[in-house]
Amino acid sequence: MTALEYIRCIGESWPTTKERAYFEALALKEHGRLSPEHVPEVYHFDRTMSLIAMRYLEPPHIILRKGLIAGIEYPLLAQDMAEYMAKTLFFTSLLFRSTTEHKRDVAEFCGNVALIKHTGQVVFSDPYRVSQYNHWTSPYLDQDAEAVRKDNLLKLEVAELKSKFYERAQALIHADLHTGSVMVTPESTQVIDPEFAFYGPMGFDVGAFLGNLILAFFAQDGHADQVNDRKTYKEWILKTIEETWNLFHSKFIALWDEHRNGSGEAYLPEIYNNADVQLLLQKKYMTDLFHDALGFGAAKMIRRIVGVAHVEDLESITDVSKRATCERRALDLAKMLLKERRKFQGIAEIVAVIRQF
Repeated sequence: MTALEYIRCIGESWPTTKERAYFEALALKEHGRLSPEHVPEVYHFDRTMSLIAMRYLEPPHIILRKGLIAGIEYPLLAQDMAEYMAKTLFFTSLLFRSTTEHKRDVAEFCGNVALIKHTGQVVFSDPYRVSQYNHWTSPYLDQDAEAVRKDNLLKLEVAELKSKFYERAQALIHADLHTGSVMVTPESTQVIDPEFAFYGPMGFDVGAFLGNLILAFFAQDGHADQVNDRKTYKEWILKTIEETWNLFHSKFIALWDEHRNGSGEAYLPEIYNNADVQLLLQKKYMTDLFHDALGFGAAKMIRRIVGVAHVEDLESITDVSKRATCERRALDLAKMLLKERRKFQGIAEIVAVIRQF
């Protein structure tokens, strides 16, 4: 595949650099080295031609988002995505790497600044102002979109997240880990398209994936019919949301425990050398990561409803009124999560709140 000279979902009115193919290939190779079961192999990259030759994901692999719209259950999805995120995030962080290695790679991926800026604009800026790229299900959501632009507390919270996104080089993140960037079968989960990759906050990846599952949940009522009310499938999505976080948490901590005396320079063994401080440290780290994931996931949900580049889960609902109802529920939840994320201590609480909406 070759890189276009513009953002695909917007068109030629938003030009960008073809150099992003270099960072996509770089991220595919690095994430593939760390999680080879869940990243397709790169066979060749031509930087001059912006050409990537990589493994063909043969049928019956389909884009996960399309599977969610069709109501297909994927029994390994939570386990596989938890493993992919735990490995790629842990092994590219200072929990595992030396400062020298980490800063070397941070510097390399800073070259992907065009797409970093693009993400920052569409996620943290455009939904909160009048922008030519914004759109929503009008007139049903006109007042909802205006309410987002007038919500001062929401703006304060999103400003904090924007700062973390730009300033916190925590790990090599995919940075566009929605359900359209995953290809699946019931036995296989493959993560693709990391062209936005850079060193950023871990919670951005975790939140993006969970946020897109939440959008898929709210879209189900719009796809229900007399043959299938989608209630059972909605329960599977909620179970997947809960299992994804819980498995990610346990796998990440297991990697940390295994490599606690390694070369990672975040928490030196001679300082954090007893079980009590290790447990306190890990609890705080994972709580902060959980709250980051909730915030970033909520911000991603908001942009998918009143910003640019909406999701097919919702856009494919043909009854416009019904679509707007699904979108409003998702938007109201996202606004609450973004503003109140710190009060939640576990994913089961989030699932309970989703049910209420």
